[in-house]
Amino acid sequence: MKLPFSKKEKQVQPKKEKKAKVRTIGKRKKLVLFLWFLLISSLAFGIYKNFTAIDQHTIHEREIIESRIQDTTAIESFTRNFVTDYYSWENETESLDERTEKLKDYLTEELQALNSDMIREDIPTSSNVQNINIWSITEEKENIFSVVYSVRQKITEEKDSSLTSSTYRVVLYQDEQGNLVIIQNPTLWNQPEKSYFTPKQVDSNGTVESETAEEVTIFLETFFAFYPTATEQELAYYVKNNALPVIEKDYTFSELVNPVFQEIDNQIKVWVTVRYLDETTKATQFSQYELLLEKDTNWMIVK
Repeated sequence: MKLPFSKKEKQVQPKKEKKAKVRTIGKRKKLVLFLWFLLISSLAFGIYKNFTAIDQHTIHEREIIESRIQDTTAIESFTRNFVTDYYSWENETESLDERTEKLKDYLTEELQALNSDMIREDIPTSSNVQNINIWSITEEKENIFSVVYSVRQKITEEKDSSLTSSTYRVVLYQDEQGNLVIIQNPTLWNQPEKSYFTPKQVDSNGTVESETAEEVTIFLETFFAFYPTATEQELAYYVKNNALPVIEKDYTFSELVNPVFQEIDNQIKVWVTVRYLDETTKATQFSQYELLLEKDTNWMIVK
């Protein structure tokens, strides 16, 4: 017996599970990371070197500006004493022997022998030092100094006398204890001469109003009239920070000569010549000042 026809049911297959993707770092990714690391390291090293170089340069500059202050008081005194004894003599044997002994306190043995023929025993002149000027003291090498000086002498021969002046350079050595000795004989040198430098003239630049200029002028006339005899307590009403010293001289104020005013940062800069009469010598004294004034309740000289 045939079975009745029936629609064949469709079979449903089970879904396959998807495999989870796993990320892996390949050779290319490693190369990229390495390059990034190299770049960052190079940048950091460059910044470090840059800051290091700046620090080193700054230290170098600071070392250059360092200076050493040398006290030359002993050298000047030693030189003055030497010049007095070296250029003074009498035309007498006993006096010449005394001079030779004195020079042993200044000269090396070699220079003592060299100078033994400077003054002959039959020299017809006598010399007396009138004045000594020290023009310069220069450190030539460590512990070695050169001194340029002028000496004015009165030369006497029989009944005649005359004045002569010459300039010399001498070289000294100073040891660690401060002791001195002359190691190079006085040598003819040139004396400093007058310089032809002319300072720039200052003019009022119109920054100070006429009323202010008149007010400052009255203040200065009042101040300089009593300034020569003012005490420190009295100056305190007109002067700050010890800008001007106490002088206590018998001067009589005459006038201000050509005062010049400029305003600088709410202060008044003044260039002025003050004419005084010196009651002791009866001569006219011209004192020149460069002052800085400011006003609070009243005008004060601050510098």
